[in-house]
Formats: sequence, C-alpha cells, structure tokens
Amino acid sequence: MIIADTSVWIPFFNRPDSKEKHTLDILIDADEVSLAGVVLAELLQGCRTSKDRHTIQEAMLALPYFEMNRAAWIRAGEISAALLRRGITLPMSDLIVAALALEHQCRIYSLDSYFAKIPGLSRFNP
Repeated sequence: MIIADTSVWIPFFNRPDSKEKHTLDILIDADEVSLAGVVLAELLQGCRTSKDRHTIQEAMLALPYFEMNRAAWIRAGEISAALLRRGITLPMSDLIVAALALEHQCRIYSLDSYFAKIPGLSRFNP
C-alpha cells in the first residue's frame, strides 16, 4: 500500500497529462493508494470553489483511509525529535504522513525529497 502525499495529488487534479496523474491512475486501479486525513485537508484548503472541494471529496471516498491514533502521534513526535537533533525541521503535516506510513507499513509517494531523511521510511519511486 502507498500513501500519496499532497505533492502528487496536486498535479493529479490540476495537470491531466502529468506523470503523477498517470502513475496515480495506475495505482488507484490496482487498489494500491491510501489516503491520510492531513493530505485530504491540505487538498481541500487549496480549493478555490465548492465544486473543486466536492470533486476532491468524491474522488477520495473510495480510497482506504488512515486515521492518526495515539501510537502514530507518538511516532510523529519521535521522528520530529530525531530529525531536530540532526538540525532538520519538517512540517507537522509531513511528519503525520510519515508516521502513518510507518505505522501501517506503507510506502510514500511524494515529490518532496526530504521524506528520504526519515529513517525506515520506504518511498515509492515510479
């Protein structure tokens, strides 16, 4: 299973000829893509119209969905603390995605290279 980060969903919805759209279409058809709530929230916050919000919500309904639980919150804090000791600061939203991926043994599909700095996190590279 793969958690797709916001950075790949944006071209999926905005650039129909993008590599990310093509890759996500294949992964969705194979039931390999899952959704983290924070990614959904980030996508919705960027919508300009209620139609866009509705389109995104409908598109995401069929995807497996991962919620944060206590263990995942702890893991997010531990990841952040370990990175901070190395002088690396990541946004909380990306720490949440990473924690969920680790908790559920998923890979991350993202255009953001800093996910590679998280020990034990497996990335999907199309």
